Parts: sequence; C-alpha cells; structure tokens
Amino acid sequence: MEFFKLAYAIELDSGDNLKHFRQKFVRDDPNLIYLDGNSLGMLPEATAERIQNVITKEWGSNLIRNWNDGWYERSQQIAAKLAPLIGAQPDEVIMADSTSLNLFKLAYAALQFQKGKRAIVSDELNFPSDIYLLQGLVKLFGDRHELRLAKSHDNMGISKNEILNKLMDDTALLTLSHVAFKSSFMYDMKEITDMAHEKGAMVLWDLSHSVGAVPVKLNDSNADMAIGCTYKYLNGGPGSIAFLYVRKDLQERLVSPIWGWFGQKDPFNFRLDYEPADGIQRFLAGTPPVLSLSAIEPALDMMLEAGIENLRAKSLDQSRYLIKLFRHFLEPLGFSLGSPEKEQERGSHVSICHPEAYRICKALIDPDTGSKTVIPDFREPDNIRLGITPLYTSYVDIYEAIMQIKMIAEQKLYNHFSVKKEKVT
Repeated sequence: MEFFKLAYAIELDSGDNLKHFRQKFVRDDPNLIYLDGNSLGMLPEATAERIQNVITKEWGSNLIRNWNDGWYERSQQIAAKLAPLIGAQPDEVIMADSTSLNLFKLAYAALQFQKGKRAIVSDELNFPSDIYLLQGLVKLFGDRHELRLAKSHDNMGISKNEILNKLMDDTALLTLSHVAFKSSFMYDMKEITDMAHEKGAMVLWDLSHSVGAVPVKLNDSNADMAIGCTYKYLNGGPGSIAFLYVRKDLQERLVSPIWGWFGQKDPFNFRLDYEPADGIQRFLAGTPPVLSLSAIEPALDMMLEAGIENLRAKSLDQSRYLIKLFRHFLEPLGFSLGSPEKEQERGSHVSICHPEAYRICKALIDPDTGSKTVIPDFREPDNIRLGITPLYTSYVDIYEAIMQIKMIAEQKLYNHFSVKKEKVT
C-alpha cells in the first residue's frame, strides 16, 4: 500500500495497540483534529465523572468531613501515581502549587544551599517564564548571582559542549527544560546531570514538555530536583496543579522559602513557630486545590495502564510518519523542519517552520477552511507545533493535518487572515 495515501494511515491505525484509549476522551466534533495536547491535553471522559463525584458527594454531602476522608492525603496519593512516569520514588514527589512557584521554591532552596557560588546556568531555548523567575531570584538575592545562558547555534538545540562551557566551579545551579517548548529538543538527562555534578552544581529539571510523553528517569540520572505541570500530556485541565521532585537524600537539607501551613510538621497544632514537615511534604505551602488535584487521576490511570515505554514507542512511530509526510508534501512548499532529526534528541511534538506560520495556524483553526478543523499552536517567530499525544492522536489525524497544511500553503488561503496576533497564540 502506498505510503503517502490515506489508506496507509488507516492501516497504521488498525494495527495500533493503544487505539482503544482514543475513545476514552471527549470528542464531540468529528471534524476536529487536535494536535495541541503538548499545550493543553484533551478531557478524559472519566474526569468529568470524577469531578462530578468530588463536587456532589465529597464536597456536597461530606463537606469539611472529607478532609479526613481522603482530601488531606490526596497530594501524596496522586504524586505516588505520577512517580513511575518520572522514574522517582513515591516519597520523592508531591503535587503542589504551580510550575512557576515550584521552580521558585526549589531554585531558591538550591541557591541557599550553595551559598558562596554565584552562577546560575540555563539556556536560551528555555521557557521564558523559567528565565524570568531566575532573573527575579538574582534580584532577590541582591544581584550577587550571575545568570548565564547557553546559546543555540541552530535555534533548535543546545550542544553539550555549550552547556559544559557555561559550567564552572562557581556554578550553584543548572536548570533546564528537559524538552524545549519550541523545537522539542530533548537533553540527555543523565549526561547533563553528571556534567553539572562534576562541577559541583545542583541540577533542576523542568519536565513540563516531557512528563507523560517520554520516559523520564530522575533516579537513574541522579537528578537533584525537578518540577513540571500536569495540563499538557497529563491531561489535568487548564492551569491544573503542578508537581515537584526532590531526591530523597536532599529533602532534609533543603529549605523551602515559603513556610506554609501544609508544609508544617503538625499543621493542626496551630503553633506559631514553624517546624518543617518530614520529607517531601515540607515543600508544600498552602491548602491544595482539591478539584484540580482530583482531575489528574483518571489520565494518570490510563497512562499507567498503557505504559510510558509503549507511549514513547507510538510517539516515535507517529513522529517518523509525520516527518516523512512533511518531507514529501511540505518541504517543497517552503516549509522547514524545526525539530531535531535524531529521535533521541526529540520529545513528542514536531515543529515545522514557515514565514506565514501564524496565518497558516489561523487558517487551520478556522472551520470554514477545508474539510477539517485542525488545532496546532503557533510559537514565535515562525513555528507551527504539531503535538503528538499517543493516548489519542491517530495516524489519520496526522495525515489529514498535513494535507490541510499543504492545501492552505498551495492555495495561499492564509492571505484571508489578519497578521494581527491574538493575545493567546
């Protein structure tokens, strides 16, 4: 069967061992192709039922009694389910706050622990919010630290030598995104962590674009700390609660800068002098958002059932397929590949670049352009990100999306749309 025909995509879907998970997500528009799960995951059908139960039974009927019937332990219980997906022990992970707040807490703790060392190292492909927080910490510590950003030579990846050149004996902290948000470039976590440790630096990984899509091995890499969000591949919902990881041997040695009552050893003693809780729970702060926390569990259960290695294998198969279609149909039309060719250096989204990327995205999303509505996302200056989410992305989705992009580019249908950008792109 010819590779570049729809029938081949249909055949690939029929042989997909994970295809039954697709039906477990809300899909109320048969003409929608959703390729933005790397930014906001789809809603699992079980999540709506789960939240309804939390609202009507746990909150509605049990009221405050439910704190002693599951709510108080839920942050740790959900974290224990997440732990296998990131290669950590259950008592090394906690669900807490937002990704940014967790980055602040752990980066602050690392800089305090590494007093006397002045350098913070990151890279210019990191998510800007992470960079902003690091800049804020430099100010907070009285400009005693220097932020060094490793440079990319191709706007796609960062060489290990570039990182190595930034790591010096005065480096307190190296903090990087495991998978880069624009290009999908993925670091070798163990190699980079080992390099940093040889220089005496601590390492903090942002897993937001890798957790749930690629196998993460924090323990095997001897990573010090990590953070991540749950609303992308983990399908926790918009702005859902984040998580943090601290290696077991560091938990009692690091001090969180935010001394909230859920991080207190015995919060319901209501003593006025703070005493941090034992272990990972000391990195909690305020009361956890129970609704958001509860929404994560159904998707985690599916991922554990599917197996992260199986999800990664499908992701790689689908990204290979997408890139072959790209080479055949889109590259001749002036598109370029914005993600690494090497699979070991690529996460689970593929970026393609075009000078009219923004308006092409607008045309894809518009329901009156073509037979399908395709939702990717745009990232400055010219990236169209196509997210592969193995639990629900089909090969037919990928084929039809590429065909829609081809049609829009060939017919220049993007000219029907304004170059003025919306607030959220």
